[in-house]
Amino acid sequence: MPMNWAHRRLCSSAKWAKAVEDELLPWALADVELGSDVVEIGPGYGANLRVLVDRVPNLTAVEVDADTARLLEREYGDRARIVHADGAAMPLPDEAYSAVVCFTMLHHVPTEAQQDRIFAEAFRVLRPGGVLAGCDSQPSLRFRLLHIGDTMNTLAPDLLPARLTAAGFTDVVVDLAPRGDGVRFRGHRP
Repeated sequence: MPMNWAHRRLCSSAKWAKAVEDELLPWALADVELGSDVVEIGPGYGANLRVLVDRVPNLTAVEVDADTARLLEREYGDRARIVHADGAAMPLPDEAYSAVVCFTMLHHVPTEAQQDRIFAEAFRVLRPGGVLAGCDSQPSLRFRLLHIGDTMNTLAPDLLPARLTAAGFTDVVVDLAPRGDGVRFRGHRP
C-alpha cells in the first residue's frame, strides 16, 4: 500500500472505522440502491468493508496489496469474497454486479490514466442499470501532511463528470461535501 506509517495507523484505527460508519458511508451512499451483488475496490484495512458486509447479501472486495488482502481474508473471508487484484484489471466477470463502490482510495492511484482504467473496469463488471458510487478526499493542509511520502493524486471535481461519462456512465452526479473536504460521485451503466 502506498501509505506512510501515520496514514496506515489512522486508516486501521477504531476512530477511522467509527467515522466511516457514522459519517463517510451515509454521505457517500445517500439515496444509492446497492442491490445484491457489490464490489468494493480498494478496501484497505476494511473500515468500509466492515459496514458493507452487513448491508449487502454478496460482497466482493478487490485489494491490490497482497498483505492487506490476506488480512481482510482472515477478518472477513467468511462473509465476503476477498480478491487480491488491481482495481484496473479485476478478474471478475462482465456485467455481473449491481454496484461498484470505492471510498477514499482513488487518491492513492498514481495517475489519472490509472484512475480512468478503474472507472472503465467498474463499468465493465456492472450489469445494465448498475451503479458506481464512491467518494474521495480533497486536498487541505492536514491532508497533505498526512500524505508526506504517500501517493496523493486527488480527483478534480470539475473534471470528474467528463471522466465518468468517457468510461460509459450516464446520470453522473458529482458534488462536494458540505465542508469541502471530500467529493462524492455516482453514475449508472445504461
